[in-house]
Amino acid sequence: MAKKNIFTDSFGNIYVLKRFIIFILGLVSYRRFNGFNKLKITGSENLVDLPKTNVLFVSNHQTYFADVAAMYHAFCSVNNGYLNTIKNPIYLLNPKVDFYYVAAEETMNKGLLARIFKIAGAVTVKRTWRAEGQNVNRMVDMSEVENIMKALDNGWVITFPQGTTSAFAQGRKGTARLVKNQRPIVIPIKINGFRRAFDKKGLKIKVTGTKPTLEFKPALYIDYDNESPAEILDKIMVAIEQTPEHNLLHEYDEELKAQKAKDDPKA
Repeated sequence: MAKKNIFTDSFGNIYVLKRFIIFILGLVSYRRFNGFNKLKITGSENLVDLPKTNVLFVSNHQTYFADVAAMYHAFCSVNNGYLNTIKNPIYLLNPKVDFYYVAAEETMNKGLLARIFKIAGAVTVKRTWRAEGQNVNRMVDMSEVENIMKALDNGWVITFPQGTTSAFAQGRKGTARLVKNQRPIVIPIKINGFRRAFDKKGLKIKVTGTKPTLEFKPALYIDYDNESPAEILDKIMVAIEQTPEHNLLHEYDEELKAQKAKDDPKA
């Protein structure tokens, strides 16, 4: 692993600028998670004492930016000793800067805000199966894989194995192959309620008074020597609750809620 530069991150972004951007984005988004809506965080204790590098967070995905923004708040809060809360935004003065997230290149190249988020820690990749709303079939760009590995060598990385905000979409084997080769600590994240609270981009508030949830689960046990990428992917998808079984359970719960509302409209 290359020696860290004390002035810039793995991709040449100046830490001072990066800290400033995270601080401003944190201030702008804070009331979205602790004002208009109340973000509920659980499992932050699973982040304590993690190594500073080679930690991969795997999560389901509901909006382009709100999911990541909420995670930034949670990581910065934990980095300053606060667990399962973002009530004291003083943590924004000392953000976690060696944090990166994997994002679709076409998303991060559209608009000034996307470019600002990119400086804050995006590692961009081209989808191999879809581009600009059309189905495609292209080879993985190995330089992009190397960039993710570089980020892991220098900090924490979050990736969305489904590569889409669509619920219960198929997981992509690239994440499992990365885990198999890089052997990071893998922390699953389960989010919920972001799709209801925010628009698809995660920039506009759709409704207020909701309680989006962000759950950090214990690190997955992975037998790197004997488990195949397919087995690793299955384990990840179960952990982030995006398997067909969870889909059926989700639909069943929605039916129960609808029936309860019909039986008792005041409930």
